[in-house]
Amino acid sequence: MPDAAGALVVLTTVEKQEDGERLASLLVERELAACVQTLPPMISIYRWQGNVERASEVLLLIKTTRSAYPRLESAIKENHPYQTPEIIALPVETGSDDYLNWLLGSVPPLS
Repeated sequence: MPDAAGALVVLTTVEKQEDGERLASLLVERELAACVQTLPPMISIYRWQGNVERASEVLLLIKTTRSAYPRLESAIKENHPYQTPEIIALPVETGSDDYLNWLLGSVPPLS
């Protein structure tokens, strides 16, 4: 049984679908993520610099590993259009052995 504790799902949002696809491709090509899903536009309501804001955003679900997370976070910050991007990592409690083996094998550990 693979170690689910080594798997993470990271969330980030971008304003435009093309920004999401660009960031998703970069993360997968650099082997920082096994898979990135971009969800259709949604409405985000949030507080920013003392004001309540409303924006259309695209959500990215990034499947990665704990060992790759620091490099993934840096890559998101370096390539994200927002001044302060959302970067939230959620632990994977459990999952199918086949999927977890694929995910953990798709993101090589830091060498």
